[in-house]
Amino acid sequence: MPPVGLGVLLLISVSVCYWVPAGCYANGKVTKVCGSMEPHHDVHGQTAHSPYHLETNTTTFSPGESIKVILTGTSFFEGFLLQARDAANQGSVTTVGTFTLTNRNKAQLLTCNKHQDSAVSHTSNARQTEVCVIWNAPADAPKQVQFFVSVVTHYNVFWVKLPGPVIYQHGVAPHPPQSDTTPPPVQPTTTPTILTGPVSVINVNFTSDGCGQSKSCLLDPPGCDPKEDPHCFFLSMTPEGPDKTSVIFELSGPAEGYIAFALSWDTWMGNDDVYMCVKDGDRVSVSAAFVSGRTHPEDQSQFGLSSVLWRLADGAIQCRFSRPVKLVNQEAARYDLDQDYFLFLTNGHAQYGKVVWKHSHQPLISTHNKRITGPPEVLRGSRGPIIMKMHGALMLLAWMLTGSVGTVIASFYKPDWPNQTLLGQKVWFQVHRGLMVLTVTLTIVAFCLPFFYRKGWSKVQYTHCKYIVLHCSCIAYINISNLFVSLSRRYIFNWAHWGIGSVTEIMAVAAMFLGIRQSSLPLPQPWATHVLIGYVTWLASFRFLLLIHKYSLTMWIEGRKARKTSKMKDSLQSLVLRNTSAFLHRDSLNEQVQVLCTRLKQL
Repeated sequence: MPPVGLGVLLLISVSVCYWVPAGCYANGKVTKVCGSMEPHHDVHGQTAHSPYHLETNTTTFSPGESIKVILTGTSFFEGFLLQARDAANQGSVTTVGTFTLTNRNKAQLLTCNKHQDSAVSHTSNARQTEVCVIWNAPADAPKQVQFFVSVVTHYNVFWVKLPGPVIYQHGVAPHPPQSDTTPPPVQPTTTPTILTGPVSVINVNFTSDGCGQSKSCLLDPPGCDPKEDPHCFFLSMTPEGPDKTSVIFELSGPAEGYIAFALSWDTWMGNDDVYMCVKDGDRVSVSAAFVSGRTHPEDQSQFGLSSVLWRLADGAIQCRFSRPVKLVNQEAARYDLDQDYFLFLTNGHAQYGKVVWKHSHQPLISTHNKRITGPPEVLRGSRGPIIMKMHGALMLLAWMLTGSVGTVIASFYKPDWPNQTLLGQKVWFQVHRGLMVLTVTLTIVAFCLPFFYRKGWSKVQYTHCKYIVLHCSCIAYINISNLFVSLSRRYIFNWAHWGIGSVTEIMAVAAMFLGIRQSSLPLPQPWATHVLIGYVTWLASFRFLLLIHKYSLTMWIEGRKARKTSKMKDSLQSLVLRNTSAFLHRDSLNEQVQVLCTRLKQL
């Protein structure tokens, strides 16, 4: 491969390594809250005066008429939900009429209560100060219609169901409209949403002492102690009382954002009972939730949790709480603790102390299910399934060893063993073909393994898979090679062979950079990435040196041939000159002999 191609390969590979697709969860698809219009942000809405204002271009309407509705604010907002309702029936959640957008980049239409286009929301969390939409009055419109809007300034700052202007059908006597500046009713006092303990729990020690004796523990790495190592992932379970009516849970891990564990019926994420300790500034919120699939936790609450303590110290987040074995009149799906469950232990980043982002590494999953109230034991876990490790090993073997060696053999070792054959073909060709066939075989086997693991196509983390699919071009690479060989168009074959091989190799390197960052392969970062960068750099340098050597050797051989030809030419010219001189000298001698003979005859 030319050095330019290697440079491009290295640049693309390193760039892909550090390219992380960005995702946005504030997509405005909030049909679940059409009735209450209240964001599920686990904090109460604001009761102070709102900086946002709703207005219409008219106060009266007729059925079928279109009314302009404008939401403005003296400060930016990131999200909103706008509806029209029957003003005479304040308790109804039924929407009235439909909306039409004027700017699809700022707003989108929603279907609320099976009523299409009956609400409007944001499309992203981009900051804006004004939104304009058109409301279409239905044929059976009520006599008076009022607009309501919920506006989110920031995650923890939002106003719920702000009342807007009231419009009336023609001929209906208007009532004094409800001012949009009237603050919404004050939320009733409820239990605080964040259970906290003291900022520093001096009398509580999170330690692995007693693991396997008085409590069950799950540790990563095995044998670590959270008292000494802030990077120790630690979960302990201690039944309380002689009747084991409750269990004390202790949780510790790096203070990136949150540390959590889940009770699961199997080793797959989904339908799990989750407990989280989430960092919120210099505090920690402890809550329980439910995960229905590969999604964010749902129904977060503190129901059933007691004796909550937490601490932030030395780069670790730690929390302790108690939970009854069985919950009575439970408000959310909570599992009884006298059953056998697989344990998941994970951590990740959080925002505002509430938004829990997807974990960056594969969760630590216990190797077997465990009865929470059962005998104490030290559990072992794994973050990487064996089948996925085999996938990574086969791919690295194929594209870091057999594929690279096969390419180098074909590119730089053709002149070697010129008169030696192996099974009827030149040695270099048989070695090259054997290694490339092995590369394709390893790739196909490795490609199938994740499908066996996932039992189908996974909709998440598909970026790496897209590059893996392109490796199948190796098959086309072989087929096209055979096709052009059969057509005896050698120059076309040479270019197709080099081009498809180069593209395949570039895709392989890009896929390796993406693959080593997959959560199912818990490779140490950033060292794994640095090692791969070093390998690609070494390979590019090695091929560049071989390329220089190849062309230098070619020039030296051609120069040697030129010098040899020049010497032969000089020798030939010297021989011709000598023969010519001798011939001329012979002619002169003959003339002298003839002159002498003539004179003798005269005498």
